[in-house]
Amino acid sequence: MKGPVLLVADKNNKIYDLSEFAAGGMAGDKIFALSAKDLIPLPAEAKLFFLPQRTPLGLDLKSSEFRELEGYSPVAAFVPPGYTQLFTCAYKERRGADILPLFSYAPLAWYKNRFYVPAIRVDQRKVHDLRGLNMAQLRRNIQAFKKTKNRVIFHLRNCALSYKCPNAVNFFLGRYECPLPTSGHCNAQCLGCISFQPKNSCASSQERINFIPTPEEIAEIALIHIKNAADPIVSFGQGCEGEPLLAWEIICEAIKIIRSKTQKGTIHMNTNASLPQSLNKLFDRGLDSIRVSFNSLRQEFYDKYYRPKGYMFGDVLKSVSLAKKMGKFVSLNYLVMPGFTDEPEEWQALRKFIRKKNIDMIQWRNLNYDPRRYFQELGIAKSTEKLLGIKTVMENIKKEFPHVRYGYFNVPIAK
Repeated sequence: MKGPVLLVADKNNKIYDLSEFAAGGMAGDKIFALSAKDLIPLPAEAKLFFLPQRTPLGLDLKSSEFRELEGYSPVAAFVPPGYTQLFTCAYKERRGADILPLFSYAPLAWYKNRFYVPAIRVDQRKVHDLRGLNMAQLRRNIQAFKKTKNRVIFHLRNCALSYKCPNAVNFFLGRYECPLPTSGHCNAQCLGCISFQPKNSCASSQERINFIPTPEEIAEIALIHIKNAADPIVSFGQGCEGEPLLAWEIICEAIKIIRSKTQKGTIHMNTNASLPQSLNKLFDRGLDSIRVSFNSLRQEFYDKYYRPKGYMFGDVLKSVSLAKKMGKFVSLNYLVMPGFTDEPEEWQALRKFIRKKNIDMIQWRNLNYDPRRYFQELGIAKSTEKLLGIKTVMENIKKEFPHVRYGYFNVPIAK
């Protein structure tokens, strides 16, 4: 049976399968022929992208060499939340190419008469699956708040209707995780920040919250969601805000109000964990769990991606240790980039981190950033010759640390 075939697009964005070329994938600066064992059918929620100013690379089946396909554009897939991609789309940048928008770009192949991608499903829950969303019902639920004066509800209404933010939608539908955006500022300058990008970069994906809510506004939303949702989670640290720890005092008061009304539900924070002392006060007040973001467990590459201002890598590690000491649930928001995440040195750093910190969960999330620019920004000219492969890294970590939960979304904490 013929293996995965290369897909390309013409100038009119019409997709062609080139049967004389096998599909390939990138990992850093290395190109690999895609193997059928790494492929899954393209998920229904995936999106397709045509990559301008770039030339696709395909494996010539006659010469067994990768060739540039002039006159065509690469076709990539953005796999939906819950899936981790194993490679990035194989292409060569043309001179003067603009930076790609803030998505991840998986290779797309034609196989068994349908689209396939190299990816693994790491979370079976449909927390962010908006297929079949009843917009009429969503609008009715939003309309039910027409008399509210709560500014955060106004903000979430815009997030739900303009950006189709899954967590904002889920608040109005009374399910899963409810967002509690609070902080308009950040103490990092992440390369892939979706709410702030400098002028010489790509556009940010969404607007950042431009006000500081009161504890009462935050608590009102949290209590509504805790009442309405099954296994409810309310969480600080959304894509439409900066670092929530910079508003820790307001959050502390909000948690106090929430817990004075109910002990039900999980109060969670997505954070860079930069301020251990502030985090300690939040734990004392009732914060149940945290998800800490890392692109790397090596300080050199962490600093180059997050570009921290006023905190250090050691502060983040201290916060994780503090959380575990206080019996809190800790997830690692691990931003995956093929060719970097599967380097032996990074794998060893991850193993050391898990062994020392005893974290509870890894969320294997795709790093939404131009892959070639990522390696440039990190100062990596060439990938190591001995890449393990993303799938192998996952398998090895699970074998060594079977207690560590794998997933993509935040989870409710049993009490």
